Amino acid sequence: MIEQFYDIKPEVLALDRRALELCREQFAHVEEIRDYNQLKMLRSFTDCGVEARHFWGSSGYGVWDDSRNKLEEVFARCMGAEAALVRPQFMSGTHTLTVALFGLLRTGDTLLAATGRPYDTLEGVIGIGEAGKGCGTLREYGVQYDECPLLPDHTPDYDLIAQKAKTATVVHIQRSRGYTQRNAFDLETIRKVAETARQANPKAIIFVDNCYGEFTQTQEPLAVGADLIAGSFIKNPGGGITPTGGYIAGRADLVEKCSHRFTAPGIGADLGCTQDSLRDTFLGFYYAPGVVCEALKTAIYAQCLLELAGVHPVPRYTEDHNDIVTCFDSGSAEALTGFCAGIQHNSPIDSFASPEPADEPGYTDQVVMASGSFTEGSTIEISCDGPLRAPYTCYLQGGVNFTAGRAAVLNAVQNAFFA
Repeated sequence: MIEQFYDIKPEVLALDRRALELCREQFAHVEEIRDYNQLKMLRSFTDCGVEARHFWGSSGYGVWDDSRNKLEEVFARCMGAEAALVRPQFMSGTHTLTVALFGLLRTGDTLLAATGRPYDTLEGVIGIGEAGKGCGTLREYGVQYDECPLLPDHTPDYDLIAQKAKTATVVHIQRSRGYTQRNAFDLETIRKVAETARQANPKAIIFVDNCYGEFTQTQEPLAVGADLIAGSFIKNPGGGITPTGGYIAGRADLVEKCSHRFTAPGIGADLGCTQDSLRDTFLGFYYAPGVVCEALKTAIYAQCLLELAGVHPVPRYTEDHNDIVTCFDSGSAEALTGFCAGIQHNSPIDSFASPEPADEPGYTDQVVMASGSFTEGSTIEISCDGPLRAPYTCYLQGGVNFTAGRAAVLNAVQNAFFA
Protein backbone atom coordinates (compact mmCIF):
# COMPACT_ATOMS: atom_id res chain seq x y z
CA MET A 1 0.00 0.00 0.00
CA ILE A 2 2.76 2.46 0.85
CA GLU A 3 4.05 2.46 -2.74
CA GLN A 4 0.70 3.93 -3.85
CA PHE A 5 1.55 7.14 -2.02
CA TYR A 6 5.36 7.33 -2.11
CA ASP A 7 8.04 6.69 -4.70
CA ILE A 8 9.96 3.97 -2.88
CA LYS A 9 12.72 2.02 -4.66
CA PRO A 10 12.14 -1.74 -5.04
CA GLU A 11 15.18 -2.62 -2.93
CA VAL A 12 13.93 -0.36 -0.11
CA LEU A 13 10.42 -1.83 -0.32
CA ALA A 14 11.97 -5.28 0.06
CA LEU A 15 13.67 -4.14 3.28
CA ASP A 16 10.35 -2.71 4.47
CA ARG A 17 8.55 -6.02 3.99
CA ARG A 18 11.31 -7.93 5.73
CA ALA A 19 11.36 -5.48 8.66
CA LEU A 20 7.60 -5.82 9.21
CA GLU A 21 7.99 -9.61 9.37
CA LEU A 22 10.89 -9.48 11.82
CA CYS A 23 9.22 -7.00 14.18
CA ARG A 24 6.01 -8.90 14.90
CA GLU A 25 7.14 -10.37 18.21
CA GLN A 26 8.44 -7.05 19.52
CA PHE A 27 5.27 -5.26 18.42
CA ALA A 28 3.20 -7.75 20.41
CA HIS A 29 5.38 -7.17 23.48
CA VAL A 30 4.98 -3.37 23.50
CA GLU A 31 1.24 -3.78 22.87
CA GLU A 32 1.01 -5.84 26.08
CA ILE A 33 2.76 -3.01 27.95
CA ARG A 34 0.32 -0.54 26.38
CA ASP A 35 -2.69 -2.56 27.51
CA TYR A 36 -1.43 -2.77 31.10
CA ASN A 37 -0.65 0.95 31.27
CA GLN A 38 -3.96 1.94 29.68
CA LEU A 39 -5.90 -0.05 32.26
CA LYS A 40 -3.80 1.50 35.02
CA MET A 41 -4.59 4.91 33.54
CA LEU A 42 -8.32 4.17 33.38
CA ARG A 43 -8.39 3.07 37.01
CA SER A 44 -6.56 6.25 38.01
CA PHE A 45 -9.24 8.37 36.34
CA THR A 46 -12.15 6.40 37.80
CA ASP A 47 -10.67 6.02 41.29
CA CYS A 48 -10.01 9.76 41.45
CA GLY A 49 -13.52 10.61 40.25
CA VAL A 50 -12.70 12.87 37.30
CA GLU A 51 -15.77 14.88 36.22
CA ALA A 52 -16.53 16.98 33.16
CA ARG A 53 -16.34 20.09 35.35
CA HIS A 54 -12.64 19.37 35.93
CA PHE A 55 -11.99 20.55 32.36
CA TRP A 56 -12.83 24.12 33.45
CA GLY A 57 -9.70 26.15 34.12
CA SER A 58 -8.87 29.18 36.20
CA SER A 59 -7.43 32.62 35.52
CA GLY A 60 -5.27 35.06 37.41
CA TYR A 61 -3.75 33.58 40.54
CA GLY A 62 -5.50 30.25 40.14
CA VAL A 63 -6.11 29.98 43.88
CA TRP A 64 -8.31 27.00 44.88
CA ASP A 65 -8.22 25.55 41.36
CA ASP A 66 -9.95 22.25 42.15
CA SER A 67 -9.57 21.04 38.56
CA ARG A 68 -5.80 21.53 38.61
CA ASN A 69 -5.64 19.67 41.90
CA LYS A 70 -7.65 16.80 40.42
CA LEU A 71 -5.26 16.53 37.47
CA GLU A 72 -2.33 16.29 39.86
CA GLU A 73 -4.14 13.66 41.92
CA VAL A 74 -4.74 11.52 38.81
CA PHE A 75 -1.14 11.93 37.66
CA ALA A 76 0.29 11.03 41.06
CA ARG A 77 -1.89 7.93 41.34
CA CYS A 78 -1.00 6.69 37.87
CA MET A 79 2.75 7.26 38.33
CA GLY A 80 2.86 5.77 41.82
CA ALA A 81 3.73 9.08 43.52
CA GLU A 82 2.67 10.60 46.83
CA ALA A 83 2.19 13.98 45.14
CA ALA A 84 2.70 15.70 41.81
CA LEU A 85 3.16 19.19 40.39
CA VAL A 86 1.65 19.20 36.86
CA ARG A 87 1.58 22.68 35.34
CA PRO A 88 1.32 24.31 31.90
CA GLN A 89 3.84 26.95 33.00
CA PHE A 90 6.70 24.45 32.60
CA MET A 91 8.15 25.34 29.19
CA SER A 92 10.32 22.29 28.54
CA GLY A 93 11.94 19.28 30.10
CA THR A 94 15.02 21.35 30.92
CA HIS A 95 12.90 24.01 32.62
CA THR A 96 11.11 21.36 34.69
CA LEU A 97 14.39 19.72 35.73
CA THR A 98 15.80 23.13 36.61
CA VAL A 99 12.89 23.92 38.93
CA ALA A 100 13.35 20.55 40.62
CA LEU A 101 17.11 20.95 41.10
CA PHE A 102 16.84 24.51 42.44
CA GLY A 103 14.03 23.34 44.70
CA LEU A 104 16.05 20.49 46.18
CA LEU A 105 19.52 22.03 46.49
CA ARG A 106 20.90 24.74 48.78
CA THR A 107 24.25 26.50 49.16
CA GLY A 108 26.87 23.96 50.22
CA ASP A 109 24.89 20.98 48.92
CA THR A 110 26.32 18.60 46.31
CA LEU A 111 24.67 17.39 43.11
CA LEU A 112 26.06 14.05 41.96
CA ALA A 113 25.41 12.98 38.37
CA ALA A 114 25.55 9.21 38.89
CA THR A 115 25.06 8.20 35.25
CA GLY A 116 27.62 10.40 33.53
CA ARG A 117 27.46 13.93 32.19
CA PRO A 118 23.84 15.12 31.99
CA TYR A 119 22.14 16.24 28.79
CA ASP A 120 23.71 19.25 27.04
CA THR A 121 21.09 21.81 28.10
CA LEU A 122 21.63 20.99 31.80
CA GLU A 123 25.27 22.03 31.61
CA GLY A 124 24.18 25.66 31.67
CA VAL A 125 21.83 25.00 34.59
CA ILE A 126 24.59 23.39 36.62
CA GLY A 127 27.38 25.70 35.46
CA ILE A 128 29.71 23.15 33.89
CA GLY A 129 32.55 24.94 32.11
CA GLU A 130 31.48 28.17 30.46
CA ALA A 131 27.89 27.09 29.94
CA GLY A 132 25.42 29.45 31.62
CA LYS A 133 28.19 31.50 33.17
CA GLY A 134 26.84 34.67 34.77
CA CYS A 135 23.22 33.53 34.39
CA GLY A 136 22.66 32.20 37.91
CA THR A 137 23.80 28.61 37.64
CA LEU A 138 23.67 26.17 40.55
CA ARG A 139 27.41 26.60 41.00
CA GLU A 140 27.04 30.35 41.22
CA TYR A 141 24.63 29.78 44.10
CA GLY A 142 27.23 27.69 45.91
CA VAL A 143 26.02 24.21 44.93
CA GLN A 144 28.87 21.75 44.35
CA TYR A 145 28.85 19.40 41.38
CA ASP A 146 30.39 15.98 40.90
CA GLU A 147 29.82 13.15 38.45
CA CYS A 148 30.45 9.45 37.96
CA PRO A 149 31.43 8.78 34.34
CA LEU A 150 29.97 5.66 32.81
CA LEU A 151 32.23 2.66 32.25
CA PRO A 152 33.43 1.92 28.69
CA ASP A 153 30.45 -0.39 28.16
CA HIS A 154 28.07 2.48 29.06
CA THR A 155 27.04 0.96 32.39
CA PRO A 156 27.15 2.81 35.73
CA ASP A 157 30.31 2.63 37.84
CA TYR A 158 28.73 1.35 41.04
CA ASP A 159 31.95 1.43 43.07
CA LEU A 160 32.46 5.09 42.20
CA ILE A 161 28.80 5.87 42.92
CA ALA A 162 29.13 4.25 46.37
CA GLN A 163 32.18 6.40 47.07
CA LYS A 164 30.86 9.75 45.83
CA ALA A 165 27.29 9.37 47.08
CA LYS A 166 28.54 9.63 50.67
CA THR A 167 28.68 13.42 50.37
CA ALA A 168 25.87 13.92 47.83
CA THR A 169 22.64 15.73 48.59
CA VAL A 170 20.94 14.82 45.30
CA VAL A 171 21.89 11.82 43.17
CA HIS A 172 20.85 12.50 39.59
CA ILE A 173 20.01 9.63 37.23
CA GLN A 174 19.33 10.37 33.57
CA ARG A 175 17.17 7.56 32.22
CA SER A 176 17.47 8.40 28.53
CA ARG A 177 20.68 8.79 26.59
CA GLY A 178 20.87 12.48 25.73
CA TYR A 179 23.44 12.95 22.98
CA THR A 180 25.37 9.78 23.87
CA GLN A 181 25.31 6.42 22.17
CA ARG A 182 23.91 4.20 24.85
CA ASN A 183 20.60 2.53 25.44
CA ALA A 184 18.28 4.04 28.00
CA PHE A 185 18.73 2.60 31.47
CA ASP A 186 16.26 -0.09 32.38
CA LEU A 187 14.42 -0.04 35.69
CA GLU A 188 16.69 -2.66 37.25
CA THR A 189 19.72 -0.47 36.55
CA ILE A 190 17.94 2.52 38.09
CA ARG A 191 17.09 0.35 41.10
CA LYS A 192 20.72 -0.70 41.51
CA VAL A 193 22.03 2.88 41.24
CA ALA A 194 19.44 4.03 43.80
CA GLU A 195 20.25 1.19 46.20
CA THR A 196 24.00 1.75 45.84
CA ALA A 197 23.68 5.48 46.55
CA ARG A 198 21.22 5.02 49.41
CA GLN A 199 23.35 2.37 51.09
CA ALA A 200 26.29 4.80 51.04
CA ASN A 201 24.14 7.75 52.13
CA PRO A 202 20.61 7.09 53.42
CA LYS A 203 19.81 10.83 53.32
CA ALA A 204 20.60 11.23 49.62
CA ILE A 205 17.66 12.20 47.38
CA ILE A 206 17.41 9.96 44.30
CA PHE A 207 16.20 12.14 41.42
CA VAL A 208 15.45 10.65 37.98
CA ASP A 209 15.20 12.61 34.75
CA ASN A 210 12.36 10.52 33.31
CA CYS A 211 12.12 12.28 29.92
CA TYR A 212 11.33 9.90 27.02
CA GLY A 213 10.81 6.98 29.43
CA GLU A 214 7.21 7.29 30.64
CA PHE A 215 4.96 4.30 29.85
CA THR A 216 7.68 2.37 28.01
CA GLN A 217 7.44 -0.22 30.82
CA THR A 218 4.66 -1.17 33.25
CA GLN A 219 6.39 0.66 36.13
CA GLU A 220 7.98 4.07 36.58
CA PRO A 221 11.26 4.83 38.46
CA LEU A 222 9.36 5.70 41.66
CA ALA A 223 8.56 2.00 41.99
CA VAL A 224 12.25 1.01 42.01
CA GLY A 225 13.77 3.47 44.47
CA ALA A 226 13.54 6.97 43.00
CA ASP A 227 12.37 9.72 45.37
CA LEU A 228 11.45 12.17 42.64
CA ILE A 229 10.95 12.11 38.86
CA ALA A 230 10.44 14.89 36.34
CA GLY A 231 9.60 15.21 32.67
CA SER A 232 7.92 17.13 29.87
CA PHE A 233 4.35 16.92 28.62
CA ILE A 234 5.38 17.49 25.00
CA LYS A 235 7.13 14.14 25.30
CA ASN A 236 5.53 10.84 26.32
CA PRO A 237 2.94 11.80 28.97
CA GLY A 238 1.23 14.43 26.79
CA GLY A 239 0.18 11.85 24.21
CA GLY A 240 0.75 14.29 21.34
CA ILE A 241 -2.29 16.29 22.48
CA THR A 242 -1.16 18.37 25.47
CA PRO A 243 0.37 21.53 23.96
CA THR A 244 2.82 22.41 26.75
CA GLY A 245 3.77 21.76 30.36
CA GLY A 246 5.72 19.40 32.56
CA TYR A 247 5.59 17.47 35.81
CA ILE A 248 7.49 16.79 39.02
CA ALA A 249 6.27 13.80 41.04
CA GLY A 250 7.33 11.67 43.98
CA ARG A 251 7.67 12.14 47.72
CA ALA A 252 5.23 14.77 48.96
CA ASP A 253 7.84 16.73 50.96
CA LEU A 254 10.14 16.98 47.95
CA VAL A 255 7.35 18.02 45.58
CA GLU A 256 6.44 20.70 48.13
CA LYS A 257 10.02 22.03 48.10
CA CYS A 258 10.00 22.21 44.32
CA SER A 259 6.63 23.99 44.30
CA HIS A 260 8.14 26.92 46.23
CA ARG A 261 10.78 27.31 43.54
CA PHE A 262 8.12 26.97 40.84
CA THR A 263 6.13 29.94 42.19
CA ALA A 264 7.71 31.77 45.16
CA PRO A 265 8.88 30.85 48.66
CA GLY A 266 5.88 30.73 50.95
CA ILE A 267 3.36 30.34 48.12
CA GLY A 268 4.17 26.94 46.64
CA ALA A 269 1.59 24.91 44.74
CA ASP A 270 -1.44 27.00 45.77
CA LEU A 271 -1.02 29.39 42.83
CA GLY A 272 -0.88 28.79 39.11
CA CYS A 273 -3.82 29.29 36.78
CA THR A 274 -4.70 26.71 34.13
CA GLN A 275 -6.83 28.84 31.75
CA ASP A 276 -8.11 26.52 28.98
CA SER A 277 -5.35 23.89 29.18
CA LEU A 278 -6.97 21.27 31.38
CA ARG A 279 -9.05 19.32 28.88
CA ASP A 280 -6.08 18.84 26.55
CA THR A 281 -3.83 17.85 29.44
CA PHE A 282 -6.29 15.32 30.85
CA LEU A 283 -6.97 13.94 27.35
CA GLY A 284 -3.31 13.76 26.30
CA PHE A 285 -2.36 12.01 29.52
CA TYR A 286 -5.21 9.54 29.11
CA TYR A 287 -4.10 8.63 25.59
CA ALA A 288 -0.38 8.56 26.43
CA PRO A 289 0.02 4.77 26.90
CA GLY A 290 -1.35 4.10 23.43
CA VAL A 291 0.65 6.87 21.80
CA VAL A 292 3.87 5.73 23.48
CA CYS A 293 3.20 2.25 22.10
CA GLU A 294 2.93 3.70 18.58
CA ALA A 295 6.22 5.56 19.11
CA LEU A 296 7.89 2.35 20.32
CA LYS A 297 6.62 0.44 17.28
CA THR A 298 8.03 3.20 15.06
CA ALA A 299 11.38 2.93 16.88
CA ILE A 300 11.47 -0.87 16.62
CA TYR A 301 10.65 -0.74 12.91
CA ALA A 302 13.29 1.95 12.32
CA GLN A 303 15.94 -0.06 14.17
CA CYS A 304 15.18 -3.17 12.15
CA LEU A 305 15.10 -1.30 8.84
CA LEU A 306 18.39 0.47 9.59
CA GLU A 307 20.01 -2.82 10.53
CA LEU A 308 18.88 -4.38 7.27
CA ALA A 309 20.37 -1.36 5.47
CA GLY A 310 23.75 -1.99 7.10
CA VAL A 311 23.52 0.63 9.85
CA HIS A 312 23.93 -0.27 13.53
CA PRO A 313 21.28 1.45 15.69
CA VAL A 314 21.10 1.63 19.48
CA PRO A 315 19.15 -0.21 20.73
CA ARG A 316 18.62 -3.18 18.43
CA TYR A 317 15.00 -3.91 17.57
CA THR A 318 15.14 -7.17 19.57
CA GLU A 319 16.20 -5.46 22.81
CA ASP A 320 14.03 -4.12 25.61
CA HIS A 321 13.03 -0.48 25.13
CA ASN A 322 13.21 1.92 28.07
CA ASP A 323 12.71 5.12 26.11
CA ILE A 324 11.34 6.06 22.68
CA VAL A 325 14.72 7.08 21.19
CA THR A 326 16.79 5.40 18.49
CA CYS A 327 20.31 6.58 17.71
CA PHE A 328 22.78 5.58 15.01
CA ASP A 329 25.96 6.91 13.43
CA SER A 330 25.04 8.29 10.03
CA GLY A 331 28.70 8.59 9.01
CA SER A 332 28.64 12.09 7.57
CA ALA A 333 27.04 15.50 7.88
CA GLU A 334 25.31 14.87 4.56
CA ALA A 335 23.74 11.59 5.70
CA LEU A 336 22.64 13.14 9.02
CA THR A 337 21.05 16.09 7.24
CA GLY A 338 19.57 13.78 4.58
CA PHE A 339 17.90 11.52 7.15
CA CYS A 340 16.46 14.51 8.99
CA ALA A 341 15.21 15.91 5.68
CA GLY A 342 13.49 12.60 4.95
CA ILE A 343 11.63 12.81 8.25
CA GLN A 344 10.71 16.48 7.74
CA HIS A 345 9.47 15.99 4.18
CA ASN A 346 7.17 13.21 5.33
CA SER A 347 5.75 14.93 8.40
CA PRO A 348 2.24 16.42 8.44
CA ILE A 349 3.38 20.00 9.17
CA ASP A 350 5.98 22.04 7.23
CA SER A 351 6.77 19.10 4.96
CA PHE A 352 8.18 21.52 2.35
CA ALA A 353 10.97 22.68 4.70
CA SER A 354 14.53 21.35 4.52
CA PRO A 355 16.33 21.21 7.88
CA GLU A 356 19.67 22.98 8.05
CA PRO A 357 22.27 22.98 10.85
CA ALA A 358 21.92 25.97 13.16
CA ASP A 359 22.87 27.26 16.59
CA GLU A 360 20.39 26.20 19.25
CA PRO A 361 20.01 27.67 22.76
CA GLY A 362 21.75 25.47 25.32
CA TYR A 363 23.86 23.48 22.82
CA THR A 364 27.59 23.83 22.19
CA ASP A 365 27.48 22.44 18.62
CA GLN A 366 25.23 23.32 15.75
CA VAL A 367 22.21 21.03 15.59
CA VAL A 368 20.16 19.83 12.64
CA MET A 369 16.58 19.11 13.61
CA ALA A 370 13.46 17.81 11.87
CA SER A 371 10.11 18.21 13.58
CA GLY A 372 7.03 18.62 11.42
CA SER A 373 4.86 18.64 14.51
CA PHE A 374 1.47 19.99 15.54
CA THR A 375 3.15 21.15 18.78
CA GLU A 376 6.42 23.00 18.33
CA GLY A 377 9.33 20.92 19.59
CA SER A 378 7.17 17.94 20.45
CA THR A 379 9.24 14.76 20.57
CA ILE A 380 6.40 12.29 21.02
CA GLU A 381 5.41 13.30 17.51
CA ILE A 382 8.03 11.95 15.12
CA SER A 383 11.17 14.05 15.11
CA CYS A 384 14.84 13.64 14.41
CA ASP A 385 17.94 15.62 15.31
CA GLY A 386 21.65 15.44 15.95
CA PRO A 387 24.68 17.63 16.70
CA LEU A 388 27.01 18.41 13.82
CA ARG A 389 30.03 16.61 15.22
CA ALA A 390 31.66 13.30 14.28
CA PRO A 391 30.46 10.55 14.05
CA TYR A 392 27.30 12.52 13.13
CA THR A 393 24.97 10.55 15.33
CA CYS A 394 21.29 10.81 14.49
CA TYR A 395 18.60 10.66 17.20
CA LEU A 396 15.12 9.59 16.12
CA GLN A 397 12.14 9.64 18.45
CA GLY A 398 8.36 9.65 18.51
CA GLY A 399 5.53 8.76 16.18
CA VAL A 400 1.93 9.23 17.33
CA ASN A 401 0.76 6.53 14.94
CA PHE A 402 2.82 3.75 13.44
CA THR A 403 1.50 3.94 9.87
CA ALA A 404 2.66 7.53 9.42
CA GLY A 405 5.84 6.89 11.40
CA ARG A 406 6.72 3.97 9.15
CA ALA A 407 6.26 6.11 6.03
CA ALA A 408 8.52 8.85 7.40
CA VAL A 409 11.24 6.41 8.48
CA LEU A 410 11.15 4.50 5.18
CA ASN A 411 11.54 7.70 3.19
CA ALA A 412 14.31 8.94 5.52
CA VAL A 413 16.30 5.71 5.13
CA GLN A 414 15.95 5.92 1.35
CA ASN A 415 16.92 9.60 1.36
CA ALA A 416 20.04 9.07 3.50
CA PHE A 417 21.37 5.72 2.33
CA PHE A 418 19.79 4.91 -1.07
CA ALA A 419 19.87 8.30 -2.78
